[in-house]
Amino acid sequence: MDRHDVLYEDEIPGGKHWSFTVRRGTVLRLIDREGGANVGMLFYNPQNPLERYNAPDTLKCQHTFKLTAGHCLYSDMGRIFCSIIEDTAGWHDTVCGNSTKALVAERWGQKSYQEHRNDWTLNGHDSFLVEAAKYGLGRRDLAANVNWFSKVRTEEDGTMVFDPSAAKAGAHVDLRFEMDTLVLFHTCPHPLNPAAEYPRKPITYQLRKADPVAEDDFCKNSRPENGRGFANNHLYHLCGC
Repeated sequence: MDRHDVLYEDEIPGGKHWSFTVRRGTVLRLIDREGGANVGMLFYNPQNPLERYNAPDTLKCQHTFKLTAGHCLYSDMGRIFCSIIEDTAGWHDTVCGNSTKALVAERWGQKSYQEHRNDWTLNGHDSFLVEAAKYGLGRRDLAANVNWFSKVRTEEDGTMVFDPSAAKAGAHVDLRFEMDTLVLFHTCPHPLNPAAEYPRKPITYQLRKADPVAEDDFCKNSRPENGRGFANNHLYHLCGC
């Protein structure tokens, strides 16, 4: 990606949260600047927030446990929020959920904003609630989230194991948005992160204009289900939505 293509860029420190609406035809690039970052993310239809990211459908219709290039992220209406068009990390978790206040306090200790200011220990669950409230959403509107840059594998007995060495400095993932999407995200630790100290890994995000989706598009054709998902999006936009 040429630097001149970047329409907007910002950095989010570790242990923080943010949100915005990404328009159809936009690419959002996430960059793990130092290595070891985790970006928890949720997606909603800004015109109808009842439509939101569906992790089970995303995984089962693409016959996968992880997310990487070629995969699409589905809503619970069978439409595609975004497609992963480029990925140098290679593995992103979407089954382990979020850190909570209790988990963070037990593993890294509780640090309040009143005492520690910007060094307080935020958690993913509460971070999502803060961002969701800006759009009239609440606890019942949260769903299973993506954890970008976090690799979790399974042992033979089904035990899930976090791989702290998987997230490399400079790794990036590009999300091409196929419909207008409300994006909530945080940079709080993954719930399985075994780090001795509360991880504060920053990320950079960039926005640029996407190229038109071609007939031979990799994401569109990587699974037959994805072709049907793009057809659902086409009908949605054909109706003026």
